[in-house]
Amino acid sequence: MARYTGPVCKLCRREGEKLFLKGSRCLSSKCAIERRNYPPGQHGRDAQYRRGRASDYALQLREKQKVRRIYGVLERQFRRYFRRAQQRPGLTGENLLSILESRLDNVVYRLGFAESRAQARQLVQHGHFMVNGRRTNIPSYLVRPGDRIEVREGSRKRTYFKQLRQVAEDWVVPEWLNRDVANLSGEMVRLPERRDIDMTINEQLIVEYYSR
Repeated sequence: MARYTGPVCKLCRREGEKLFLKGSRCLSSKCAIERRNYPPGQHGRDAQYRRGRASDYALQLREKQKVRRIYGVLERQFRRYFRRAQQRPGLTGENLLSILESRLDNVVYRLGFAESRAQARQLVQHGHFMVNGRRTNIPSYLVRPGDRIEVREGSRKRTYFKQLRQVAEDWVVPEWLNRDVANLSGEMVRLPERRDIDMTINEQLIVEYYSR
């Protein structure tokens, strides 16, 4: 299964903002944006001073790349999600974000069972979660309203999941999810809406990018 395996802090520096790709590290002084808030590369420091007004295409491309990197999706799959969003009733941009939020790895992250989407993806791939009682190891699985996600019985004995109840207690869960920390489970009560996504994303730029 294809995924980005390079240094993720460079991705945040390239976009010029925190994408929260490393969990708690992003909130500490070790965050790359806190230490080197300029693009990576040989001329990165100079580029921030020489940079003029970006073209419309550049703004659209950067927004598309930013959202791809936040959710850990490669270009081909991201384009498929966009086509699926076009086929749904409603605004394409909002549909796209709803689809991305419905991915199993993102739902595990939103439930507080992982510090980052990358960690959630790994936990799902290793088969630690079940959806509606069936073991599911596909991070891109799209969760639907009424689906129940829970930690597999055999995985609850592991140190990580034993400590998870205490750690996840302070995690704020969005309104479209219900969580039972004691049983390490959760449920999607409805599809995520645009108002539920608190990240600085301009989805209209992505629609314009693919509509060229």
